[in-house]
Amino acid sequence: MDSYWHLDESDFFEETPAEKQDFMSVAKRREVKRNGFIFLEGDAGLHCYYLDSGLVKIFRATTLGKEPIFSVRKAGELFGIAEVVNSSKERLCSAQSLSRSVVYEIQRTDFEALLDRHPVLARKVIRILGRRLRYLCEQMENLMVCDVTSRLAKLLIYLGFHSVVDSMSREAPITFSLGLTQEEIAAMTGSCQQTISETLKRLQEDGLIQMSKKEITILNPSEMFRRTYH
Repeated sequence: MDSYWHLDESDFFEETPAEKQDFMSVAKRREVKRNGFIFLEGDAGLHCYYLDSGLVKIFRATTLGKEPIFSVRKAGELFGIAEVVNSSKERLCSAQSLSRSVVYEIQRTDFEALLDRHPVLARKVIRILGRRLRYLCEQMENLMVCDVTSRLAKLLIYLGFHSVVDSMSREAPITFSLGLTQEEIAAMTGSCQQTISETLKRLQEDGLIQMSKKEITILNPSEMFRRTYH
């Protein structure tokens, strides 16, 4: 199964309401404006975060002025955990909101105590880190063997993951908020804005997608899946 599929994560606290309540009791609520930074590369890794609403990109600035995006965290996901569980001194990446977001910030010591109290959450953290490591490895492979059209199609399926899965059996079009600019899409697919624009236009001409200013519709999810993964 491809990385964009196994990376998608359900709510970290799904089916664990008591554990979520315990987390919220020690976490600090933060409202973040669009384009606001949650943490920066080089910051001390003293906290991790639960994204209650919104969209957050994880990226790293390069000496050439580019900002490759490694992942996009969606509502219900936990992020910023690698440095916390590894007791790293500094962040290796930055986290920036792509929309108005609400995050819950928890200190390392409180998070470690939470995992001690709730082993089910510790097992979830292990699974998440394993999935994300595999995703990064497969991303490297995708950049070497897949063309831009395939990489873009995979990203669109990932962003609309739950809607796509729900639509597979009934062949119904699915619509979701894109949440990314073409420049950000290019940064996630190892391309450039012009190529992404041309590829989106071609997918639309082929009858696979339909675009509006804020939303995108996958007109035939099963055909998009077939062309991308087979």
